[in-house]
Amino acid sequence: MVKSYVKVALSTLACIAALSAIVIADDDDDNPIRHVLLLSVDGLHASDLAWYVGRHPASTLAQLSASGRTYTHAMATMPSDSFPGMLAMVTGGTPRSTGVYYDDGYDRTLLAANAICVPGQLAPGTQVQWKQNLDQLPFTSFLSFIDPAKLPFNPVDCSRVYPHKFPRVNNVFELVKAAGGLTAWSDKHPAYEFLNGPSGTGIDDLYTPEIASCLGTLPCAAGGSVITNSFQQTMDYDDMKVAAIVNEIHGLDHSGKAGVGVPAVFGMNFQAVSVGQKLSILSEGVGGYVLDPETGALTPSAPLRTALAHTDESIGKMVTALRDSGLLDSTLIIISAKHGNSPINPAMLVRVDSALIRTMVNSVAPGLALLSADTGPLIWLKDQSTTSRVVDVLNTPANRALAHIDQILWGSTLPDTFADPLTDSRAPDIALVATSGTVYTTALTKIADHGSFSDDDAHVALLVSTPSMKMRTIDDPVETRQIACTILKSLSLGCRGLMSEQIEPSKALPRKNRHYRDDDDGHQDYDHDRDYHDNDYDDHDDYDR
Repeated sequence: MVKSYVKVALSTLACIAALSAIVIADDDDDNPIRHVLLLSVDGLHASDLAWYVGRHPASTLAQLSASGRTYTHAMATMPSDSFPGMLAMVTGGTPRSTGVYYDDGYDRTLLAANAICVPGQLAPGTQVQWKQNLDQLPFTSFLSFIDPAKLPFNPVDCSRVYPHKFPRVNNVFELVKAAGGLTAWSDKHPAYEFLNGPSGTGIDDLYTPEIASCLGTLPCAAGGSVITNSFQQTMDYDDMKVAAIVNEIHGLDHSGKAGVGVPAVFGMNFQAVSVGQKLSILSEGVGGYVLDPETGALTPSAPLRTALAHTDESIGKMVTALRDSGLLDSTLIIISAKHGNSPINPAMLVRVDSALIRTMVNSVAPGLALLSADTGPLIWLKDQSTTSRVVDVLNTPANRALAHIDQILWGSTLPDTFADPLTDSRAPDIALVATSGTVYTTALTKIADHGSFSDDDAHVALLVSTPSMKMRTIDDPVETRQIACTILKSLSLGCRGLMSEQIEPSKALPRKNRHYRDDDDGHQDYDHDRDYHDNDYDDHDDYDR
């Protein structure tokens, strides 16, 4: 472990030495990249991006695609949840290296927030949630803050575990800041303070209006209106963060009150598309997807089309601000998604009460420590020696049918993105692959969700664009975790400073399809003789313009 931190320290020194690279980049390039704008349009599938660009040729997304690389086979990390999905983009790691499996997970070494902590005393383990549960109450406005009394304890010294202390690896914000660049981010909960990284200082300007805030005077528990129960309110919520990004493009802080300079790396997440996919709202319509009567293909519903158009318009405001500020040519725009949502096909939707799984697991004493179940149930057990017996219970034909279980992953069958639960304090003991279309919910308004290993949940959009970039469609498989290395390389920083590289090395996103070359007319032709090169571990700019 000491050697690992020495390596990271040396890499950080190298980043500091590369400060001039961020400022002046490559002298041989007329349009060096000085800024990276990362946008996560949560829920946006690769198919959504293709559909929207194809039918809206004058849209912002179409214009960005015309001067960018569209990756048609990009996969988010699995489990496909917001917390690990965001971390993948900025750390280059999966849960195996980040130690984060869900925004509602478990750690066998931490102590519950309401426990009596005695330094050095062994902890029995506790649920760890990184969302609105940490906020000070009541949060009837968007200005919410973390309540330290709700944070779990580190039993070694009884310190509170803030979100930034939980990920085990650093991120691009920390590395860019170490090299002298400004950083900013906007997201949906104060718990996104975790993007400060282990250093605790990665983000210069963090703006996290609470999306679970209620409108009106009633607290949420008393029946107030939660934003994500409305398509329109979610779009209005996104507008707040869009305004923050535009302010930052103009060199101000997110509030627009202080001049601080334009961040080297900044961005936000959009929620409207995800909500447009997930809900059926009596007063606003049914979201998700519908069959086109003419083609028989699944297309976005009216609420989802509105959300897509609104998001496209919002990105257009950022592009306009960049152009007006003379920054567009020197800004790399990356658009992707922390996760998708499933099922896309509404005919496949089956709602299942997760209490059924809870009952099955608890039939084997001492039972369940935690179940996180949206579309891909994760199971942590109180006693890991009971794992095989719990699997036997879940695996009976009757229980598999009742809980809509397609596969049971445990032991050696757990995904490569999981650490060994017998040696790692956070890895789930069992992961369930549900039958296609299953959503574990009792809410009749919910028509989709995320968290599983399915294609609908993980096959997301990925577009990288800058005005001088050649238009390309990259069909080779890529991962959203490659975004982290891409950000660093675009700013002429190497990827070695990412701690995740020591556990699961990654690459920057490829410039071309494997074995393809560009002709003078811009078309891509197959070339059997050309080797595919993506030198990801040097300091050269990976972007040909």
